[in-house]
Amino acid sequence: MTSETLPGEQALAFRALHVPGRPLVLPNAWDTASARLVEEAGAAAVATTSAAVAWGLGAADGDRLTRADALAAVARIADTVAVPVTADIETGYADDPAGVGDTIREVLAAGAVGVNIEDGLYGPGAPLRPVDEQAERIAAARAAADTAGVPLFVNARVDTYLRGAGGLGDTLERAAAFLAAGADGVFVPGTFDPVTVKALAEGIEGPLNVLVGPGAPSVAELAALGVARISAGSGLAEAVHGLVLRAARELLDAGTYGGLAGGADYASLNGLLGGGR
Repeated sequence: MTSETLPGEQALAFRALHVPGRPLVLPNAWDTASARLVEEAGAAAVATTSAAVAWGLGAADGDRLTRADALAAVARIADTVAVPVTADIETGYADDPAGVGDTIREVLAAGAVGVNIEDGLYGPGAPLRPVDEQAERIAAARAAADTAGVPLFVNARVDTYLRGAGGLGDTLERAAAFLAAGADGVFVPGTFDPVTVKALAEGIEGPLNVLVGPGAPSVAELAALGVARISAGSGLAEAVHGLVLRAARELLDAGTYGGLAGGADYASLNGLLGGGR
């Protein structure tokens, strides 16, 4: 976040980017270099991906990072880009709603003006948090942001499709409860079937966010279905790490360097990050 822009102004600017039929497209970043590259490519905002942030810090995804480590990464990103930043905070880095409120205060201190909060659970037991419990966590996030005077965009992630834990009816029920609790939008990863996406866009009384990857409809096709936000999630990071693995194997096994072709120019990348030779 630039020093000239107040958090409330950035939050309002970010909120205004969620328009059904003219979706906000987010190629998710995980560190300062990827965030600057995403901004340089023309993104109107930068979203973090918890999975890639965790991988970059030597951890697996799934609530394994500490709040401090996760939000330190968010702060570095927010400090290096001028566009609004929204943070993937997994399940909230807290055991109870009060702790989620604490996380939101730290998110705002880190410079982000949006969050994703997911309803999935990790470990043995049910795959999803009960609706009423998740609604309380979202309400706590909303209250913490409102008390701080920042119109934080709270994106409620519903993992019914991602976890195979429900269909359209279950998803719409959860979405309605989370919007009533104070969420601003709903993120439904795990499906990009056009019929399903259209039904979600029509049935959810708020901006719909979908997760895309190979095989998904185009941005234009999703826009026509009423989608307001499109996320790549960990997709960019997966592509980068896949390139690292392929290029490393080629270098070690064949002794050739074809996998290094087409990389970002050293001088341009260094200059983008403020360095010099």
